[in-house]
Amino acid sequence: MLHHTNQIISEIFQKLTYFRLNMSHRYQRSSSVKAVVGVSPEVTIDILHCPYKPEELSHLSLAPSYIRSNQSALQPIKHRETQIKNNLKDIKDKVKRQLTNYCKREPPTARMNQYSELLEGLLRQHYLTPLSYVDRMRAQREFQLVKSIRRKAQRAKLIIRVCDKGGGLHIGSKSDYERKAAKYRDDTKAYQELSYNPLMEIFTNVTNAINVLKNDKQLNLKNYNRLMPKRDNVRLSYMYFNPKPHKAGTPLRPIMNTIKAVTRPISDFLDELIRPIFDQYNKDNIIIDGVNVIKRLTQYATDGHLKGSTQFCTFDINNLYTMLPQDESIRILGDFLRHYVGERVQGISITTIQKLAEIVLKENAFVYDHKFYKQIIGGAMGSPFTLTLANIFMWDWEKRWVRRQKSKNEIYGRYIDDVFFTSNEPIEVVQQLLKDANGWHPNIKLESNIGSSVPFLDILLTNNNGVLHTSVYHKPSAEPYVVPFISDHPRYIFQNIIQTALVRAIRYSSTFEAFNHERRAIRLMLLFNGYPTTYIDKQFRKIFGNYITSNSILPLINNEDKFFQLRKAHMKQPTAQHSQVEARIAQFEQNNIDNIVKDIIPMESTTTNKRKANKFPDKVIIHYTHEKRFTTMKKDMHTIFEKAFEGYGLEAVRLIVGHRNSPNSERELIHKRPPLKYLTLKQ
Repeated sequence: MLHHTNQIISEIFQKLTYFRLNMSHRYQRSSSVKAVVGVSPEVTIDILHCPYKPEELSHLSLAPSYIRSNQSALQPIKHRETQIKNNLKDIKDKVKRQLTNYCKREPPTARMNQYSELLEGLLRQHYLTPLSYVDRMRAQREFQLVKSIRRKAQRAKLIIRVCDKGGGLHIGSKSDYERKAAKYRDDTKAYQELSYNPLMEIFTNVTNAINVLKNDKQLNLKNYNRLMPKRDNVRLSYMYFNPKPHKAGTPLRPIMNTIKAVTRPISDFLDELIRPIFDQYNKDNIIIDGVNVIKRLTQYATDGHLKGSTQFCTFDINNLYTMLPQDESIRILGDFLRHYVGERVQGISITTIQKLAEIVLKENAFVYDHKFYKQIIGGAMGSPFTLTLANIFMWDWEKRWVRRQKSKNEIYGRYIDDVFFTSNEPIEVVQQLLKDANGWHPNIKLESNIGSSVPFLDILLTNNNGVLHTSVYHKPSAEPYVVPFISDHPRYIFQNIIQTALVRAIRYSSTFEAFNHERRAIRLMLLFNGYPTTYIDKQFRKIFGNYITSNSILPLINNEDKFFQLRKAHMKQPTAQHSQVEARIAQFEQNNIDNIVKDIIPMESTTTNKRKANKFPDKVIIHYTHEKRFTTMKKDMHTIFEKAFEGYGLEAVRLIVGHRNSPNSERELIHKRPPLKYLTLKQ
C-alpha cells in the first residue's frame, strides 16, 4: 500500500515538473513578458554567455542571505537520525551543565532521564513528520536549483561571490578573477610567492616565540595558554576576493580567512587589549557611524561654522590594510601606547606587545588558487588586530591634519579608511592640501571628493546655502535587497529588518520630505522582496506608534512636527555601534581597576581557586536549528523542561531557547575554501 502511494506521488511530481516546464517555455516566448522591465533585486552578471535559466537566475537573485525552507526534510532517514542524536546530546549536556552551575550539584538522574525521553520524543516528532505536499514540492525544487547552479558554475569555470558593500551576488569568470587578482598582487607588491606550504614553519616559529616570552616571564601562565596555538586546530589562512561592481572595471577586494590561523589567538588578544584604548582616547577624531557624523555636523552648524561657502570633503585610502608598513606600524604602536598608558598595559610590557604584534604581521601566509604566498607588507584583511593597528597607524599619519582642523574650528573624522572633513577655505587650498597629503607617506594614497553635497558611508550630506541637509544615501549600483520574506528565517528577523531601515530613515532625514522619500523607498524595497502589505503596515505602526496621525487609515506620519518629535527621541538613543564602543571602554576601565586592586591586596588571594563569574547564573540557554516546519519548537521545548523539572525548585530559572540557521545561499553556492590538504598540518 505504501509503495503504491509513493508511486502515485512520484508520478504526480513528474507531471507537475513537465507542466511547469511547458509554462516556462510559454512565458519566455510571450512578447508581452519580454517588454517588462524588472525592478526586483537581480544578480550581477559579468560574463559574456550566461548558462543559467531564468528560474536559476531568479533563485540567485534571492541570495546571499536566503535560506531554503525545510532543508533537513529532504535528507535520508539515517541522516536525520544522526541529527536527532547530535541535537539530543548537545541540549542534554547544556542543560545538565547549566543546572549544575545553578544548583551547585548535578540534577537527579531520574529527572535528567525523564527530560531526555521527552526531548528525544519531541525531536523525533519534528524531524520525522513528513512535509505537506506543497512544502515538499518547494523544498525539492529549490534543492534541484542549488545543485544545478553549482554544477553549471563548475562546468563553465564561473565564480559566484557576494558584492562588496552592495549586497546581492555577482557572477564572474574564473579567468577574469585570476587576472584581476594577479594585477592586485603586482600593484601592491605586498605578497611573496612561496614554493612550499609554510604552515609547519609558521607553527614552529610562533610556538618558539611564545615559549621564549613565557620563559622570560613576559607572559603569565593564563596568557601563555591562551596564545599558544593547538596543533590539531590550526589551519593555513586562505584568500578570496569580493567584487566591487559599484566601481569602474569591477575591482576586487581581498579578504583573508584567518579564523583558524596559527596567529589568530594572538590577534584576538591584542585586539581586545588595545582597541578600547584607541576608542577611549580618540573619540573626537573617529567616526563611529552615520548618526555620529550627523550629530557632529549639527553641532558644527549650531556653533555658527557652517556657511554657504563651506565645502564638504571626503577621501578614502587605497588598500589601507594591505599597504601598512610592518616595522613602522609596530614602532608607532609602541609610541601610541606609551603616549596614552605608559610602559605596561594590564601588566604586559609595551615591548612584549610589540613582539606579539610582530608575530601577527610577519608570520602571515596563505594559499590562493593552489599557490602559497607570504604577506610582506601590511596585515591580513580579516584578522581582528589588523583593524586596530591600521587605526593606530592612521592616528600618527593624521596628526597634522587634526591639528590644522582644530585650529580652524573645522571637523575631521575618520571611519577606518574613509575620511570626512569640512573647510571654509577656497577650494584651491583644499585641493592643494589633499595633493600634499598624498605625499606624506609612500604607502598612503587618497581618492577624494569635494563639494557642497557629498556621500559619506550611507549618508548624503548637503550644505544648502548654509543649511545642513542629511538623508539616506544609496549607491547607484546597490540592489533593493533585504532578506526575502520567503526565506527560512525566524519571524523576528523580518521585524528587525524593517525596524532597522525605518529607524535609520528617521535618524538620517533632516527634513520631513527626505523622510517620506526614504519611507516610500523602504516600502517598495520590502514589496520587491515579497513582504506582504499587511505585514509591512503592522511593523510601520509598531515603530511610528503614537506619532501616527489619529485620523490616518494608513500607518503614516502626516504632521511634520510629529516627525521631528519622533526623530528627536531616536537621536537621543544610543546606536548599536555606539553601545559596543562604550562597552569596550567600560570593560577596559574595569580591567584596569581589577589590576590595581590585585597590586594593592596581598597575594594571598592568588592562592584561592577563583572561578570565572557566570554571566547568566539564573538562565539555561539551549539552541536548535530553525526550520519553517518547526513552528512550535520553542514552545514545546519550554513545555518539556517545565514538565521534567517540576517541583525541583527551578522557578527562578529562565529557559532561553535560541536558534541556529540552516545554510544560506552564500554557504551553499559560494566555494571559497581550498582543499584541506593545503590547510592542515601533516600528521
